[in-house]
Amino acid sequence: MKINSVNLLLVALILFGVTAFNFPEPFVWLLGDRLSILIGVTMFFIGAMLTTQQVDGVIQRWPTVLGGTAIQYALMPLICFVVAKGMGATGDTLVGLMIVGCVPGAMASNVLTMTAGGNTSYSVSLTTSATVLSPFIVPLTLGLTLSQSETIKVDIAGTFVNLLLTVLLPVVAGHLTRRFVPQSAQLFKMISPWIANIAILLIIAFVVAKFADKLQMHLVQLFVPLLLINSLGYAGGYFGGKLLGISESMRRALTLEVGMQNAGLGVALAAGQFKNNPGASVAPAVYVFLCMLTGTLLAAYWRNFDPLDEEPDDKPFDVPPNEQTSPKDTGAPKDTGSPKDTG
Repeated sequence: MKINSVNLLLVALILFGVTAFNFPEPFVWLLGDRLSILIGVTMFFIGAMLTTQQVDGVIQRWPTVLGGTAIQYALMPLICFVVAKGMGATGDTLVGLMIVGCVPGAMASNVLTMTAGGNTSYSVSLTTSATVLSPFIVPLTLGLTLSQSETIKVDIAGTFVNLLLTVLLPVVAGHLTRRFVPQSAQLFKMISPWIANIAILLIIAFVVAKFADKLQMHLVQLFVPLLLINSLGYAGGYFGGKLLGISESMRRALTLEVGMQNAGLGVALAAGQFKNNPGASVAPAVYVFLCMLTGTLLAAYWRNFDPLDEEPDDKPFDVPPNEQTSPKDTGAPKDTGSPKDTG
């Protein structure tokens, strides 16, 4: 398998996790507002990685982009709800599983889509759409799926404000900075992936350090349900793409987008909005490792098979007409400043 930045991030996640498990003290400083600030700073730099062409691509092909986003936000909460009920999950475990299902897709899916021979521009557009809509959709889906439990309280308004301040506004601010201060584009392209990756490593290390005992107790219990959720997410994304009538390369992008949730954001959301369920961060933390591993393996498998059913209009969203790729191309953006690999 070709070594790329996602493979290296997966190795780093394992190393940070093992280190935090054995030496927790250096990582517990992320308690409280510091975790939210870290997420906000990360989202600013993720927004700064979005090029003008990529954001415009969301608008230009909004039916296909919103269709894929709708599949993700309808399918993943439903899958997690059914799996959680099937295993009889309650309390912290139930909250953690539902957070996994309700958060938007992970930026790592963009890089893995390129590896898989998928349409990278469509992947970027899906991630952008889901991230921008998350303050409006995530609180509602969490409220609907967790409202049946008398012991779990969902602060819908508080979750909306949390996501607005830590996700939407920083992403918009980062992109506007890049758009209107073009001199900053090269700097952002250089430092943003590092900041995003370091942030996810610190977040996961914090969870491992703080909940090492719970991880020991529940890792085996959570592994199979989370693997099932991940697998059904991939399957639902692929066959959902067939229902949308999109090409094979775009289906690959949608598959990875749906199955690879932004569980790092889920960890922060659990810590900030579900203080009465402190162990809710465990399931999203485990899912980060799991979806990075399965996503890397799936992309490596797809890399061996070129998409064969491309249509003439299946072009990258951000490539000018005179530079459009041939149908055999993977759809990778020409601008190398696309979002890279944050979990």
